[in-house]
Amino acid sequence: MTLFAMVLARDKNHVEDKIKELEDFHIPFIIVCGEHIDDPRVIFREPRGKFDAINYGAQFLPPESDLILMNDVDTEIYNLNSALQYFKGKEVGLIFARVDVDTGPQKSFYKLLDYIRRRVPIAASGELMIIRKELLQGIFPMKPCKAEDSYILFKILESGSKVVFCEETYVKTDRTKTAEDEEKYKRRTVGGLYQALSYSNPPLIIRTFYLLLPLASPLLLILGKNGYYWMKGILHGFVDYLRGDQTGHWKPTIEGTQVLE
Repeated sequence: MTLFAMVLARDKNHVEDKIKELEDFHIPFIIVCGEHIDDPRVIFREPRGKFDAINYGAQFLPPESDLILMNDVDTEIYNLNSALQYFKGKEVGLIFARVDVDTGPQKSFYKLLDYIRRRVPIAASGELMIIRKELLQGIFPMKPCKAEDSYILFKILESGSKVVFCEETYVKTDRTKTAEDEEKYKRRTVGGLYQALSYSNPPLIIRTFYLLLPLASPLLLILGKNGYYWMKGILHGFVDYLRGDQTGHWKPTIEGTQVLE
């Protein structure tokens, strides 16, 4: 099967390293970047949210490609072949990889999230996803959404295709450094998850999980400071959605905080 990569980059940081990495993997690619770079494989698109970058990049996917690797520019990929093995059969439509962070609140958060995702795919990790192109094309154009990775996940599950959380394939990256930053990150992603649910119809167990999430979030308090800020981020994200936030990018809140995608 023919693999093609679409990389999302808000700016030129890490672009040079990502080009070298994909060249070493011998994977053809485009990078949708929010800054101009003199390389025909780097396509400029003013930052309007990842959903918009994906929609824009779709026109550059070659017709002969079968699998689309979607990757964030600020990552390093490990053991890619382990994920590709799942596509030998026809039933798997989407693979998303494990995320490995060395420091910060997300190091412990991913332990909790991955424990759940081994059983139920409640959320994807957009840092590295591989999807059959015909399934991805069935989702275009994506609606504005701050959790575009889980939007794709839910639509693939809705289609009846199998989704695999592949832990053998993983990416290394950096994420939030403080619990306060983690609250803002959770607010964005959780608000986006409820947006994604409104655009899709994943299995009942996933919809039930998110129906109960705001009620269950105080249980995170047993995890200390990180759990407190995770709970705040979850509740704020849920309230943002209830207030009618349907934007596909993070914007200043009434408290004056801002997180860039």
